Amino acid sequence: MRQQRIEPAAIEAEIAHLRSLAIDALRRRWRVVFGRTPPAALSKDLLGRMIAWRLQEQAFGGLDQESLRFLESFARHGGSPRRQLKAGTVLVRDYQGQRHTVTVAAEGFNWQGTTYPSLSAIARAITGTAWSGPRFFALARGNGAPARRNKNGLRGQAATARIPGVE
Repeated sequence: MRQQRIEPAAIEAEIAHLRSLAIDALRRRWRVVFGRTPPAALSKDLLGRMIAWRLQEQAFGGLDQESLRFLESFARHGGSPRRQLKAGTVLVRDYQGQRHTVTVAAEGFNWQGTTYPSLSAIARAITGTAWSGPRFFALARGNGAPARRNKNGLRGQAATARIPGVE
């Protein structure tokens, strides 16, 4: 079976047309595109966006398997997957004039000869107050997003990460 080539300009024009449709017309278009009645609570904007996505998916292909697995995992576990630090990674944080070195271990995090279950427990021990461990060690910003990398590829200003065997 020969696949028909879809011109991107045609899809772009169809999406532009969707923006001009009233909500009732978008609901009818949804039934044609998805083959079922749209959820009643969807706004006009969301109806249009979802129809546009489906049109693009049909014309150009959907998500790759890796992306689908990621999204399924995200939906199943109710949040973004936690970043996994490899055992042997060393985190360094200067706090109030003292350097604190933490080594990631298979069973937790080693700091001053003691294994802790989380970076937050170590941050609490260092500061005496509740801290987000990933934030304290500059692995995340205040909103939970990953910290930005500096010009040396390291996260945050006060923390550095070293991986054994990598200089």
